[in-house]
Amino acid sequence: MNPEFVTGQPPSDGVGRALEISLRGADELLPQDEWVKKLQRAEATGQPLRIKLGLDPTAPDIHFGHTVVLNKMRQLQDLGHTVIFLIGDFTSLIGDPSGRNSTRPPLTAEQIRSNAETYFAQAKLVLDESKTEIRYNSEWSDPLGARGMIQLAAKYTVARMMERDDFNKRFKAGQSISVHEFLYPLMQGYDSVALKSDLELGGTDQKFNLLVGRHLQQEYGQEPQCILTMPLLEGLDGVEKMSKSKNNYIGISEDANTMFAKTLSISDELMWKWYTLLSFRSLEEIAALKAEVAAGRNPKDAKVLLAKELTARFHSAQAAEAAEQDFIHRSRGGVPDEIPEVTLSGAPLGIAQLLKQANLAPSTSEGNRLIDGGGVRVDSAVVSDKGLKLGAGSYVLQVGKRRFARVHLA
Repeated sequence: MNPEFVTGQPPSDGVGRALEISLRGADELLPQDEWVKKLQRAEATGQPLRIKLGLDPTAPDIHFGHTVVLNKMRQLQDLGHTVIFLIGDFTSLIGDPSGRNSTRPPLTAEQIRSNAETYFAQAKLVLDESKTEIRYNSEWSDPLGARGMIQLAAKYTVARMMERDDFNKRFKAGQSISVHEFLYPLMQGYDSVALKSDLELGGTDQKFNLLVGRHLQQEYGQEPQCILTMPLLEGLDGVEKMSKSKNNYIGISEDANTMFAKTLSISDELMWKWYTLLSFRSLEEIAALKAEVAAGRNPKDAKVLLAKELTARFHSAQAAEAAEQDFIHRSRGGVPDEIPEVTLSGAPLGIAQLLKQANLAPSTSEGNRLIDGGGVRVDSAVVSDKGLKLGAGSYVLQVGKRRFARVHLA
């Protein structure tokens, strides 16, 4: 929609640039016309907008998938707006049912407290700590009490709640839905009321919850927030959403050499999505790099640039340079010039299955034994996780000191 038509006046260069930054890599910005009006008001008054991101501390570590929304927060923060990093210590007690096909067991208060201690320490590797407001939703959720909870629940209907895709599917399948699960989107929405947010960010799986916040703000007489959803980042396998439970993640606290090597392991196709969602390079720079690869430049060159950028962000430029040199040294020093070439299909494939099909192990059980013994490497990086799956791409597999295969996986 043309912002000039919506607002009645042409957006300034600053507003146009802010809108472009908001939309970069985004899945949806709703409603876009309202966001343009908020940006114009902020520019006219000098009053920064309030940008909210809530994360439940369901695990102690943040991975690259989490940083997709954190990157967007940093971009908006750099425009001068107020960023609110909300730790859902109260909502974690309920358990987010988003994308679940069964009731999610809630965490204990001790688990939540332990996880929350490390969350912002890692998030500030992306966000500007001096310009970030850190809040906990127990601040207003605990005082709400039973009476307040009943009053809040009266502001949303069961029919609307059942429009939620995962609830609807579970109901039709005869799977249980606990009453407390209805409280999660209500409490997340109430966070927006308490914080008076102008924009809330989340993954595409959070769209329903974000819209509940918009609805509740209207119920409480506030100007409704806009919502910005970001795509879910596929992990190292190129198929599943990045997740610790899927063993396809890169944790932002992992050592520099591991971070660099894991980034190089992603497929050439997935690399460009990672560039859009994780890199701070301009879209023009990325497009130029992609054109060079299309014209014949080795895609590994682009992947190395991405790996160095991400490793430098979470460590240092010096650490990224050292990780590259370590990778080159291990690659050149340990791999013979001529090794067997194997072409396989069925990506993603588990590492033990790959070893078997590449004739580097007689069986998957033997492959797992070799992994347990620390004798398996992929692109010179030691494999310690038997659950590792590799997506489409080319890899050098090594067993022991002398057995190699270059695997082309499709």
